[in-house]
Amino acid sequence: MSRRDYYEVLGVSRDASEDDIKRAFRRRAHELHPDVNPDDADAEAGFREAAAAYETLSDPESRGRYDRFGHEGVRGAGPQFADFGSVQDLFDAFFGGDPFGGRARQRAGEDLGVMVDISFEESATGVAREVEVDVVASCEACEGTGAAPGAGMERCEACGGQGQIREVARGPFGQFLRTQACADCGGRGERPSKRCPECVGRGRRDRRRTVTINIPAGIADEQQIRLAGRGHAGAPGAVAGDLYVQVQVASDARFERRGLDVIHVVSVPVTDAMLGTSLTVATVGGEAHIELRPGTQNGEEIVLRGRGFPAVQGRGRGDQRVVVDVRVPRVDDEEGRRAVEQLAGQLTDHSYREDEGFFERLRHAFR
Repeated sequence: MSRRDYYEVLGVSRDASEDDIKRAFRRRAHELHPDVNPDDADAEAGFREAAAAYETLSDPESRGRYDRFGHEGVRGAGPQFADFGSVQDLFDAFFGGDPFGGRARQRAGEDLGVMVDISFEESATGVAREVEVDVVASCEACEGTGAAPGAGMERCEACGGQGQIREVARGPFGQFLRTQACADCGGRGERPSKRCPECVGRGRRDRRRTVTINIPAGIADEQQIRLAGRGHAGAPGAVAGDLYVQVQVASDARFERRGLDVIHVVSVPVTDAMLGTSLTVATVGGEAHIELRPGTQNGEEIVLRGRGFPAVQGRGRGDQRVVVDVRVPRVDDEEGRRAVEQLAGQLTDHSYREDEGFFERLRHAFR
């Protein structure tokens, strides 16, 4: 695939000055910034291309090779972006998180993960759980400012209130301007005139927090719930991380989940299957009564509409499918054998007739 001319990428002429190239790159960075183009793969590719052009043209030596030989002249000497996970990482590498000269972007809080165990029935009906988590939380004494009660904030002398320290760095691909968050003020541009004694000016403290988690009905094993902003607190002025809850659903010997449906096997004596009977069966929502018609066959299903799992998102609910397991007794003595033989002698081919064909029985199961 052919690569575009680097001057064309930045929109400058071939006799552009170093300042012209720098301004052009900043203009392109402004257009392609992730805050302006969230989740835009084309914008990310565009910035990578602009970054490669800037790294080449901002260094007189590499620019000279490029002017004489084109892309072949700088082959193998261009910037290596494989280690950058996202376009924001690239912005941070070039500008310390802000290509426009403003304050450094505050570091958001880290995410937190917990695991919650619930029963099979609770996964069908929903349940609330309280869990204790150890988090980095905003300091209550100073309300996250890092300043002692009654004390104010003052301009950071280290960065002159900009929140950033700029320096010219030189790498294997030439010089470039690198902007980093000020270590003294954490990128805020100001710092407490007197530090909070509780958090020593950090604005955050380690604490144990009790979180109530509302687990929705219908959740499946190993699904996650995201609680936005309930993770670790970020730097002062930045958003907190998220809390991710992984739900572990215990198995239940009575039930099996298939999608939104619940499978429940009920064992009945062969005589009840032959004569028909009423049964009380367990469901995820309590007990239910079913009727076995005379001549019920092994493996037949009786469908209880709406007694399965609800959809977590959207409408609809599954069914409970009661599968009949017909138990055939063992005949261990002579008296029992004579009784069975007597019954067998009374049965005819008509006794074994199929009252319904396969598709008729299928329709019966879904009624």
